[in-house]
Amino acid sequence: MLRRNLEEVEERIRRSAARAGRRREDVTLVAVSKTFPASAIREAYKAGLRDFGENYIQEFEAKRPEIGSLEGARFHFIGHLQSNKARRAAGLFDVIQTVDSTKLARRLSEAAARPLEVMLEVKLSPEQSKAGAAPEDLRTLVDNVRAIPNLRLTGLMTMPPWSENPELSRPYFRRLAALARELGIAGLSMGMSHDFEVAIEEGATHIRVGTALFGERRYD
Repeated sequence: MLRRNLEEVEERIRRSAARAGRRREDVTLVAVSKTFPASAIREAYKAGLRDFGENYIQEFEAKRPEIGSLEGARFHFIGHLQSNKARRAAGLFDVIQTVDSTKLARRLSEAAARPLEVMLEVKLSPEQSKAGAAPEDLRTLVDNVRAIPNLRLTGLMTMPPWSENPELSRPYFRRLAALARELGIAGLSMGMSHDFEVAIEEGATHIRVGTALFGERRYD
């Protein structure tokens, strides 16, 4: 099933990239493996996937020993990260996509044993449940993170309000892209299973896809 799903996702990526006049290789597919076992990650790796997203520190800590050494695999943390868990995250992940404060960035820098790639999460949605830095605070945060050693700022990330209509995500993606241009930031992590075509059309460099690859989430 995974291989068939991957083929379908790849076709969706190619079509949306073509519509936007972009190349398929300009978009990184991050397979969101939260709630799925380590065996699902190994199967996805065999199918050719190399970037994986996880939302929960404790869950991934339990999976990590079972995954072993997957050459070339990169693990992205895409959930809300509390600063008191920065040390654990820095040791587990290659990319932290949800940095939203200078305090968290400093904690990650202090904990990282190697240069750590980070993205800044931006809160563009009015929903209280959404995390991220406010757009008006972003320039200061960018300047601060760029000055922190051991961190490599590569992009911005956002999560719009969920809707069955992917077009409702477009204004959020468009605004994030505009902010990135203003700040001279190349990476844009935006778009999930239901709206990643729109995200690609608006410039996404990373899309976070779970359900379309692995199927419905497994919650105990």
